[in-house]
Parts: sequence; structure tokens; C-alpha cells
Amino acid sequence: MKITGLTAILLAGLAAASLVFAQSGSVAGEWQTYSGDSQGTRYSPLTQINTTNVSTLKLAWQYGIAATTQGPTTRPVPSQAVPLLIRGVLYTSTTQRTIVALDPTTGREIWKHTLDKGGAPNRGVSYWPGDREFSRRIFAGTTDGRLLALDAETGQPVTTFGDRGAIDLRAGVGADKYPERPYMMASPGLVYRNLIVTGAQGQEDNSEGPAMDVRAWDVRTGKLVWTFHTIPHPGEPGADTWPKDYWMTASTPANWGFGSVDTERGLIFLPIGQPAAQYYGGHRPQQNLYGSSVVALDANTGNVRWYFQLTHHDVWDYDNAATPALIDVVQNGRRIPAVVTVAKSGLMFFLERETGTPIYPVEERPVPASEIPGESSAPTQPFPVKPPPLSRLGITPAEIFTGEPTHEKFCRDLVEQIGGIHNLGPYTPYSNKEFRIVFPGQQGGPNFGGVAVDQNLGYVFVNSRDLGGMGRMDKTPDGDTVAYRRFSPLGRGSVNARFWNPATSMPCQQPPWAHLMAINANTGDIVWRVPLGTNDDLEAKGMKNTGAFGQGGSIATAGGLVFIAGTNDKRFRAFESRTGRTLWEGRLDWEGHTTPMTYMANGKQYVVIVTTGINAFALN
Repeated sequence: MKITGLTAILLAGLAAASLVFAQSGSVAGEWQTYSGDSQGTRYSPLTQINTTNVSTLKLAWQYGIAATTQGPTTRPVPSQAVPLLIRGVLYTSTTQRTIVALDPTTGREIWKHTLDKGGAPNRGVSYWPGDREFSRRIFAGTTDGRLLALDAETGQPVTTFGDRGAIDLRAGVGADKYPERPYMMASPGLVYRNLIVTGAQGQEDNSEGPAMDVRAWDVRTGKLVWTFHTIPHPGEPGADTWPKDYWMTASTPANWGFGSVDTERGLIFLPIGQPAAQYYGGHRPQQNLYGSSVVALDANTGNVRWYFQLTHHDVWDYDNAATPALIDVVQNGRRIPAVVTVAKSGLMFFLERETGTPIYPVEERPVPASEIPGESSAPTQPFPVKPPPLSRLGITPAEIFTGEPTHEKFCRDLVEQIGGIHNLGPYTPYSNKEFRIVFPGQQGGPNFGGVAVDQNLGYVFVNSRDLGGMGRMDKTPDGDTVAYRRFSPLGRGSVNARFWNPATSMPCQQPPWAHLMAINANTGDIVWRVPLGTNDDLEAKGMKNTGAFGQGGSIATAGGLVFIAGTNDKRFRAFESRTGRTLWEGRLDWEGHTTPMTYMANGKQYVVIVTTGINAFALN
């Protein structure tokens, strides 16, 4: 299909969503979940595309939509979907309010399910393989708070599931009290045996709304099996880390990222986001479990087996959004089943899978105290001794951008406008007395793109950006449920609360502004780190390897490669996994702010990425 106008979804090669191939082969490979497998590794054993031939990749096909209509006006809509390849069929959601099944060798539509209401899931769909009595199913969460079950062969609703093929997820979480507040699945459901586990996403800056409970449903009938309260109810462990009765009206924290499964141990690992409001917690003193944590649940009951909180009493928007990935850490001949998780704070933690005990020591270090009236910030935060930080944790006046006159002037004028660079190091709290610059900002170092794992190398791959948050906390008018909200000199809204030029998306500190790196899981050391992305305007003026803002994550393959887009420079790249050397670079029609995937079809290996005609992360 010819692509014109705004592109909502592209699947295929070197331009747009890349589908590329090398030589012929006969071994088929699938991509069965958002993370490739249930362990969250984003790893493929395919080797047909490898270090010797990746430079020959070319466009195979693309599937696209000319324009995107959502609501009363036509506008671009972002997507972070990762397609699935199951039994020779590619499944994905689109921004056209559809779920589609495609031929993986041509992009031809096999079936298309158009939603009768609500929008399609932003990050894709889930798959259940069926059993002797029930057919294979595709599950999709809609923006109006429903979970759909579709027949994988036809795309038709499975009428015996829930209410004629759908579950109303808003029921049972207090949504009737807040009919105007958003509630939806932000990531695909996590399938474990005959259960599908659903998280939710609602608000981030308002404290009241529907509960963000995690729930497990029978994949065959839609019957509720168990519930995990992200804010513990009275009598549950952790209830004393919140004010009394806070759970009755609170709208966060939420499990909006994708989880992982250890089927042998019957454990699921979930990333849990930050409590609202994002930057002020005077109404929610104490530790706030299970906010900004990784939680291990008994997959059959939903009971908490262990938790590890990455940020205490989060007032930085340091959600835990990345999929916790399973890996075995080998030390002194001992193989330790582990889970690795990255925080938006720029830190990575390796935890023992059965207990949550850190494999590398974690120190509770003192951090600056908040001075905002009513706020009681945590006196310490957890820092791993290894690995070292993955992103910038502070800034000094000497580190302001130099080297290109126009951008340098913008940055110096901005610093003068806010009264200088005020930063107190890691976990700098926002202030009601002065503008502060916080690293990482709310977009994080790492984010939902998470990690890819190559168990054979023992490497964990992660991309991280250096973009500061900027602002001052101002008193809100009487009647506001949040006493203080962040204000930016460039205007309200998170896009203008970043230490950058919003017109160019260029940060105001010295580059590189983003990195891709490999961490040796067995030692905790960074093996290699390279700038990720470039700025075409600066490159034309001689400034190369600046790194570029973006989101999304990487995948690793047995062919010795790491594939990633995840930048606003419209590039898709392949790196040598052992060294970080760039082996291939293709230009996309649009930016790719999601994670790629790869599969085999008709004897050829393909790589796919979804792109859209908008950088959602520069606009909100």
C-alpha cells in the first residue's frame, strides 16, 4: 500500500516499520508476547540475519494508513505496539481503532476487527493458544476500559467470553464514582496458563479516581479469579505505608507496564508505577507501597511473594514501567535465577527471583529533603553498588550546552530566566522557592522500553536518555485536591517542564543525550556504552554522535545483533551485541518510539517495527 499523509502504523523494512531479510532458511521463529516470550527477555534465537549480512537489509513490505481519525478532528495518533507472530500470522493493534491479522511475508490483511467504541490498545495485543475445548484467542484492551477476546482465526468476538466477547474492566474498581476519569489497559494482558492478568492506567497528576487493581481472569469464560490491590487494603501487608482509608479514593499506583512470568516457579513479576500526584505527596505521607516497585505475585492466587521498591514516596514521576526480565546470573560457578529491573531514576537492580534479595549490594543513601510545606520526602533512596548509574543524575553550571550558537543562546537565556542552575544531585526535590533542574526528568533514564537479555553472552542491553525535568512547585487554588503543582517558565504541561528547547527537542546540557549500553549480568559492569541517535542539524554543523531523545526499547538476537529505533532522528539501527559497533542504519518515514520484533516466515527472517507520524513524548 502506498503511504501518504500521516502514517498511523507501518510494518516493514528499511523505511517506516522495518521488515528486512538476509538469506533463505528453514527454521521458523515466533514472537509470542509483547516482550517476545513470557520471561520478558526480548531475545530471539534466530541467526539468519547476523553480523556478516545485516548491512544488506532492505525493505520487504509495509502496511500503512494514510491518515488517522480519532474523535471530531483528524490528527496524528501515537502507537507503541509490538506485533506478535503466531503460527504464521502477524497480529497487531493499529491507531485506526482496529485489530488486524496480517500475512507476515506480504503485509496482506487476513482479517480486520474494527472496534465499535473506544480506541485500540496502544501497545498491542495478547495471545492464548487454546486447548481441546476452546479456540485460540487474541486479547485486546480498549481505551474505554474493556478487555476483548477475538477468535485468532477469524477476528470475530468470542461470544462465550464475558458479555458477548468483552469484559467491562471499569466494573468493580469504583469507576462508577468517577465516570469522567480515564481507566484502561495501557499494556497487553499477561497470559499465564488459563489466566490473563490485566493492569490499568488512569491519571498521573490527580489523586482521586478508580482503583488501579491488578486482576486475573479466566481466559475461557472471563470470570474473575483473583485481585491484587496496588494500594494494600486494611489488614494486608503494606497497608500501614499509606494514610488510613486512602485506598478508598486513590487512583494510583498502577501496573501500566508489561510483566513477565516464571512458569516453573508460578511467579509473575509486575512493574508498578508512581502514586499520584506525580510531584507532590503531602496528602500521602510514608513509603507508599507498592508504588514505584517491582512486585512478585503468586500467579495462581495473586498473593504477594515479595516486592522491591525502586523509589520511596515517589515525587519525581519515576514510575516502574519497564518489564522485569528474567536472567540467570552466574557467579563462582553458581547459577542464580534472577530478575533485572530498571528504574526511571537511571538505576538497574538485579534481584534473586525467589526472594527479591539484591544480588549486588543496595545501599540506602541520604538524599536531599523537600522543603515544600506539607511534604515529607523519604530521607533515603536505594542505590545499587553495581551496576553504575545508566543516566545522568545531576548537573552543574559548567555542563550547560556549548558548541552551536543558536541552541547555546537559547539554553543560556533559559538558565538566566530561571535564576541559574539549581540541582542538589540525585533525587533533587522540586522546590516552591526556586526553579530546579532534576536529572533524570520525568521521562526517565530508562523507561517502558526496558531491557533485552542475551543469556549466552550474559549481557543485558538497555537504552537510556539524559533529559532533565525543570520547574517550581506553586501553591494551587483552594479546592484543588493537590496542594502544590509543578510550574514551568515555558508554560504549564510536562513538555514545557523539561530542560530543553521544546521547538527542537534538544536538551540544554552537553551531549551525548542518549545511550545504548550493555551490562554484564555476572559482574555488574558496563561492558560498552555508545551514543544512541543523532541530530541532523547539529551533525551538518560538525557535531556528531549527540544522541537523540526518544522512547522504546531494543531486542537481541542469536545472530549477534541488537536492533533498536527509539530516537526522534527517524533511524532504525543494528549494533553488534559484543562490542556496540554500529553495523546497519536505516532511515524511517516516521519516528519509531516502540520496540521492534523479529520472526521467520517462508524461510526468511524479518525484523519489524511500528512507527507513527508523531512523537507523543515531545507533545505531552
